[in-house]
Amino acid sequence: MYHKTVLGNGVKILSEKMEHIRSISLGIWVGVGSRDEMERENGISHFVEHMIFKGTRNRSGLQIAKELDAIGGLSNAFTGKEHTCYHSKVLDKHLSTLAEILSDIFLNSIFDPQDMDRERQVILQEINMMEDTPEDCIHVLFNRLFWFDHPLGMCVLGTDKTVSNIRKETILDYINRFYTPSRIIITAAGNIEHDALVAHFEPLFKAIESGNEDPPRSIPHVHSDISCQWKDLEQVHICLGGKAPNLSSDTRFAGAVLNTILGGNMSSRLFQEIREKRGLAYSLYSFLSAYMDTGLMGVYVGTDPSQVNQVLEIVHREIQKIRDGEVSKSDLSAAREHLMGGVLLGAENTDVRMMRLAKNDYVFGRYVTYDELVAKLQEVTVDQVVAVARDTFQNDEVSLVTLGQTKKQDLDLACLQFN
Repeated sequence: MYHKTVLGNGVKILSEKMEHIRSISLGIWVGVGSRDEMERENGISHFVEHMIFKGTRNRSGLQIAKELDAIGGLSNAFTGKEHTCYHSKVLDKHLSTLAEILSDIFLNSIFDPQDMDRERQVILQEINMMEDTPEDCIHVLFNRLFWFDHPLGMCVLGTDKTVSNIRKETILDYINRFYTPSRIIITAAGNIEHDALVAHFEPLFKAIESGNEDPPRSIPHVHSDISCQWKDLEQVHICLGGKAPNLSSDTRFAGAVLNTILGGNMSSRLFQEIREKRGLAYSLYSFLSAYMDTGLMGVYVGTDPSQVNQVLEIVHREIQKIRDGEVSKSDLSAAREHLMGGVLLGAENTDVRMMRLAKNDYVFGRYVTYDELVAKLQEVTVDQVVAVARDTFQNDEVSLVTLGQTKKQDLDLACLQFN
């Protein structure tokens, strides 16, 4: 059963009761991420996420860790392009303790400069790890090219330079700008009573001042280009893609079906053609990254330098087939069943439900039932899937990035031309 309470200052408290569960997943969300950053402060959203756990006016970082461990809490946090979330999962009997700890770290963190300097080194190592992992690095490079000078193209982690320049004053100014009540949502799913949840959080969160008007987000525009980053690697890592439906678009369900058919599972066309039939790659997939006002659909493949053009030709051919309408009703049915299975199996997980509560409220301002979601997937037609493929993969609107031992002049760029 779903409940929603909006405090006087705009903070939202959402819950979904699951009586047959002994656990509770709890999250404190802020509607801010790397796309809200200025270039000189890139990485600050992620830096704040790290520092939240390093000490408050009431607890040291070690005390926070010990108290969370003592209640068996599986605690974590993540920063995305548009949201930051601090979350934990505990047995229902520990709700009161968890709510107090999460409230403390969210509201009372001190951002000690010495702790910041230590954590800065951790984040710099995280950046180095990403750069040493080609499959991660290629996506950062692709986003930078595809979104070009828009903040969506910046890496969530930031860069060595920007992270090194973040100071306590920078963080406090950032929090004042973005950690405002209208952006904060507290969500919980599991064996929980909504009134109890509100009783824990309302006394603390109702005192947050509204602050200034939320800074507006700039409108993203896609950039079509080709970039070949030379690096001494055994494989060449390939990423290409185009603009896709946003989170609230009526065509987002057709986009999800298209992604599944193209490269979203083991029976997908690219997986079968590239890996199973020809053995040209171990890791390959298509992906769909949707945001509030735009989206990206792409393909990733890691392959031998001598096989890059063969892989690109297969990717182009399979996309072109879908654009030409070569999608059967059985293809459509299988993809829909795969997606619906994932949705409904995920419904058994309290973390998934907790996250859905926040994301649906940010996008739609309401609760979206699983029945509604399944019904929308069932309504997807072959024509809709083909239409999204044609809109996404168009001449002069597809970007390509490679990472490894290949040069632009070595590529058969016919892979970017669609009829």
